[in-house]
Amino acid sequence: MCSSGDTARMRAAVVTTPGGPEVLEIMEVPDPVPGPDEIRVRVTHSACNRADIMQRLGGYPDPVQRSHNILGLEYAGFVESVGERVTRWSVGDRVMGIEAGGCNAELVVTHERMALAVPDSLADDEMAAIPEVFITAWDALVAQGSLSAGRWALVHAGGSGVGTASIQIARAIGARIAVTCSARKADACRDLGADLVLERSPADWASQLRDAVPDGVDVVLDVVGGDEVDRNLKVVRTQGTIMQVGLLGGATASVSTGLLLTKRIHWIGTTLRNRPLEQKIAAVQRFAAEMMPLIANGTLRPVVDTTFALDDIADAHRHMEADANVGKILLRM
Repeated sequence: MCSSGDTARMRAAVVTTPGGPEVLEIMEVPDPVPGPDEIRVRVTHSACNRADIMQRLGGYPDPVQRSHNILGLEYAGFVESVGERVTRWSVGDRVMGIEAGGCNAELVVTHERMALAVPDSLADDEMAAIPEVFITAWDALVAQGSLSAGRWALVHAGGSGVGTASIQIARAIGARIAVTCSARKADACRDLGADLVLERSPADWASQLRDAVPDGVDVVLDVVGGDEVDRNLKVVRTQGTIMQVGLLGGATASVSTGLLLTKRIHWIGTTLRNRPLEQKIAAVQRFAAEMMPLIANGTLRPVVDTTFALDDIADAHRHMEADANVGKILLRM
C-alpha cells in the first residue's frame, strides 16, 4: 500500500538483465498515466508470446522507451480511467488490445482507438487470447496477403497461437489451408479444420505439399524463417505472396533467388510492433470491422493452452520454450 504522498505503484513482469526465464522479476513500478487520448486499463489477463522470449534474451527490444523493461504484447480487462479527450470508452467497459510492450502488468495505457470492445460471449481469460495472434494472422493472410475464398494458404507452426488463429480465419473466409507442425500437434490442427497437416522438418513437407497442391499455394505465413525460407519459394505459386512474420528458426538462410525472379514472388517482411501509431490503429479498426463479428458469434474462438499466475511467469516462458503449447499461454494478474 502507498501513503498519501507516495506514487501509486503496480506489479509488473520486468526484465532487469538479458537471460533465461530466471531473470524475470515481479516488481512494483509506478502506475502508467494516460494521456488526453488514452485509456488506462486494469488488466485481468495478459499472455506470453515468442516476442517476449526474444525481448527477455535482449534480441527484440520494445520500441517504446519505458522506464522499466516490461514484457507483454496484449491485454484484457476493463477501463479504469480515461483521458480528457476520450469519447469511445467509459469507466468499467471491458476491452482488449495489443501494444508494443508493457502488458504483463496490472495496468496498461493505450490510445482509445487501439482498444477493442469485448463481446459478451467471451470470458475474461478468453479475451486475452485474441488480440495479438488473431490480428497478426488476419493482417498477414488477408489484409496484406489477399487470401480469399477458394485460395490456398500455408502457415508454419500450425499449433501456435498464430497458427490456430490462421486455421480458423482461413476456414471462416472460405479459403483452404495447409499447416506445418510437430507430429504431436497434428490432431489439434486437424480438429480446428486444417485441410492439410504436414510434419515439420526434417520431414519433406514441401514435396508432400507440392503433390497435394501442384499449382502452389497463394499465400505463405512464415514465423520460422531459417531453412523453411527456401522451401517457401518452392511451394508458393507464380506471383504468390510470402509473408515473413518471424524468424524463430534463424535470421539467415540460403535461398534459390532465381525462383524469386522467375515466379515473380512477393516476399514481404511485416511486424505490427514497429509500425507508426496511425498504421496500427488502421489495422486494428479494420480487424474490428471484419473479424470481431465472427468472434462475437463464435465462428472464431480463442484456443487457450494453459493459464499461469503472473508470479509464475518464468514457468510460462519455460512452457513456451519447450514448444509444449497448442494455442495461447495466458497470464492471470
